Amino acid sequence: MVVLATKVYVEGDARDRSMDSLRSLVDNAIGDLDVSFEVGLRDDEFPSVTVEGDDETVARNVLAEEWGELTPQFEPGETYVGTLDSWDDDGFVLDVGFGNEVRVPAEEIGLGQGTPEQIRTRFGLVQHLPMQFVSALPEEGNPVRLADEERDRLYEWTRGNGRVNVNSATRAEARATVNRAGHAQDIVTVERLGLLEQSIVCSEGTDPPGLLASIGQYMPSELLCVVP
Repeated sequence: MVVLATKVYVEGDARDRSMDSLRSLVDNAIGDLDVSFEVGLRDDEFPSVTVEGDDETVARNVLAEEWGELTPQFEPGETYVGTLDSWDDDGFVLDVGFGNEVRVPAEEIGLGQGTPEQIRTRFGLVQHLPMQFVSALPEEGNPVRLADEERDRLYEWTRGNGRVNVNSATRAEARATVNRAGHAQDIVTVERLGLLEQSIVCSEGTDPPGLLASIGQYMPSELLCVVP
């Protein structure tokens, strides 16, 4: 079984649609392998995929690579994935499943000046965004920190034409909302960050705050701009 590092926190019909979308994505990823699979949702809102068959090891590796895998224990100094649960002046708190949380201290975020809230807003870090971190090395006095790969990804966001990041919507729902608002020509793509976290990548000349204002009325989501 693989516990995927992306949460399903919406309710009712939205949850059903999200799980249907996830099943399709899992089928696209491992459907050609010699396996059968079943997708479920745990009490902590993280989905799990049970895989059986001759290619089950390969299939689990593919899913872990694409979504990130939650584990109940961490090896010191290794890289893992959690979802952004909360933030305060002391840092970010990541939900890592199995009833556990990991705190990334403010001084270990490594994304420049500002409070954790200011950094979150500047980089468009919507709640529940999957983020990579490096587990602590207590014997060396090193706390949890954001992974270098995560920092690089977020800095790269600030070097493009701008983005609008959203949560509580599948990629198809985010794309449909952009089309409905008449902005299909103003974006390059909708990049999947998690099952329900998307990044709408702006075309050259598109104003991210303006796009946010236009589509916000159609989306019951948290929306944050990334402005170059």
